[in-house]
Order: sequence, then C-alpha cells, then structure tokens
Amino acid sequence: MNNILSGIITSKLKIKMIIRFFMNPESRAYLRELSSEFDVSSNAVRTELNQFTESGLIKSEKDGRKVLYKANKSHPLFPELSSMTKKVMGIDKVIESIITRLGKLELAYLLDDYAVGRDGGIIDLLLIGNIDNFHLHDLTKKTERYLNRKIRHLVLERNEFEKFKNKLEERPHLLIWQAPEN
Repeated sequence: MNNILSGIITSKLKIKMIIRFFMNPESRAYLRELSSEFDVSSNAVRTELNQFTESGLIKSEKDGRKVLYKANKSHPLFPELSSMTKKVMGIDKVIESIITRLGKLELAYLLDDYAVGRDGGIIDLLLIGNIDNFHLHDLTKKTERYLNRKIRHLVLERNEFEKFKNKLEERPHLLIWQAPEN
C-alpha cells in the first residue's frame, strides 16, 4: 500500500484500519471480522483497536457478547482523518473530476468495497440524474488514468432510483455527493 499515509504511518495495519473506519464513519466492525478482512492475527488487530480506542479515535460498543468498533465522529481529528482517507482512496478526485462536472446530477453513492473503506481497486459509483453518458465516459477514463483505479458506474434517473432504493439498502453504500437544493 503506497500512499500518502504510508509516509507518516509505518504500520500497514494501522493504515488499513484508518481507511476502514474513517472512509465511511457509519461502518462498524468486530475484531474477528477485521482480522479476517486484513488477513492478520486477532491479537495484532486487538492491539491496534486498543490504541485507537484509548486515543478516542474509535468508539466501542457491546453487541451481545461481541464488541463493535466504529469511528468517533466527535473526535477533534475526525474531519481531517476522514478527508485524508478520501484522498488516499481517490474519492476526492472522483468527486472533483467527475461528479461535479456532470450537469444534472442529483445524488452520487459509493457502492460495495469502497463504501466500507476497503480498497478493492475498483470504485463502484451509483449516479442519479439526467447525465450525458458520453461526457461521463470521457471524464471517467481521464480520472481512471490519474488514480490508477478502475471506475464502474451505474446511472439511474430519479424514477428508476426510487424502484432501486430497496436493493441499495442491501448493499454497502455511502452518499458522497448531493446536489444543492434550490
């Protein structure tokens, strides 16, 4: 993982955890889930979780016999860490280079891996609005070359999106852009 964070944070596991929790602050995870996802021992994950919890960056809550962890949105560093993870994952460039230039876009969502802070190498976007597909493909290709990641998109008009909403709730998703209200 060669990104901005690796120059200032030497633990690859710590970087993965920052991205996992601060990319989508609503994302929650269990110890064993993180251990499996990152393919490291549960002790290594526990050590990092304890450090993050002690510093107040991550909160824990009991869920039966398990403990769930999630980002602490009220921590003073939360806005900066969230912004940094979006830069590391390239989402800031997707928003800047594609989403804000599409015209009649109403909503934009990240789907699946990126929505929960996992870098799968493919950024899945759901775009809602009346969009010129030729312009979208042109912007997407330029942004892919810059980010060195593949971008897939699904474009729906508002009425199609209303029918799709129930299926969206079944998948990891993160609203990353919304048109300003007039």
